Amino acid sequence: MKRNHLPLYAIALAVLIVGGLAFGAEAETLLLALLVLTCPLMMLFMGHGGHGHGGGPDHRRGDGRPPAVRH
Repeated sequence: MKRNHLPLYAIALAVLIVGGLAFGAEAETLLLALLVLTCPLMMLFMGHGGHGHGGGPDHRRGDGRPPAVRH
């Protein structure tokens, strides 16, 4: 996800909150919904930083090749 889209997402969220309040939704309901969505939103926005899809340390040599297997 590109960071230049974050202002658009913030505007969209603000429009949803103001629209919800304008159509009669209670502020507590909107805050609860935002609280429930916090975890998935953090995973969406912050999860792009993982580079080593294996989850463990990368034991490659300095030249980028994997380590030799010894039997």
